[in-house]
Amino acid sequence: MNTRTSMVALLCLAALSAGCDKNAVRDITEPSPGEARIKFFNFGVNSPGVNFYANAQKMTAITSATGVESTTGVNYGSAGSGGLYMAIAPGQYTLAGKIAAATDKDLAISGVTATLGAGKYYSFYQSGLYSTTTKQSDAFVVEDPLPAQFDFTTAYVRFVHAIYNANAMTLYAKNTTTLAEAAIGGSVAYKAAGAFVVVPAGVYDLGARYAGVTTNALSRALVSFVAGRVYTITARGDIATSSTLFLDNTTNR
Repeated sequence: MNTRTSMVALLCLAALSAGCDKNAVRDITEPSPGEARIKFFNFGVNSPGVNFYANAQKMTAITSATGVESTTGVNYGSAGSGGLYMAIAPGQYTLAGKIAAATDKDLAISGVTATLGAGKYYSFYQSGLYSTTTKQSDAFVVEDPLPAQFDFTTAYVRFVHAIYNANAMTLYAKNTTTLAEAAIGGSVAYKAAGAFVVVPAGVYDLGARYAGVTTNALSRALVSFVAGRVYTITARGDIATSSTLFLDNTTNR
């Protein structure tokens, strides 16, 4: 009887242990071991809709109501896959935006070669001014180094510069409640990204400015930064055409 009782107790403990493992909270904020993560943006002014590729691997596409791939693709001002990161094996890739429409189908209009590291996050930007003559647009890739030591009581924000004909700019955030204003990192040039900066949670009016200038080159009002989130603010458009200018707000985490 003692032996049987001991065996039953051990089996119960094993079941409890298995149950704990099954129901344990998993950390899904990091890539799986051996994977990289990347997201794609079509910020090329006047660009046609595209599907994004890594070498020959299609990374984004839109399905129509008939179940057939849409010829719309990711339009200008939009992010592929709803702005979500996609898993990809680490390595060197030619990342490209290819026309989704039937005319010039799969013609690469942008491209850049980049090495994606395991356990790291990246963003690919189709940028610049799309040329209807050459059928080409700029592109660049930046790493998204999410904070290693994360404070869930605050937000993290960085600035990416994707305006091809604008000088380096600094992003400023003005709290709409306290009216306190501060720079989000330093000056950022075209095709570059600033560092993630701690920002108290709240609602802000944003503005991007040139060095030594107090007025905004472009702005966006009433942007909410939520505690525990990481954000990228990207300047896009044509600096010579005010109607195209925009500060895009994307959640990285």
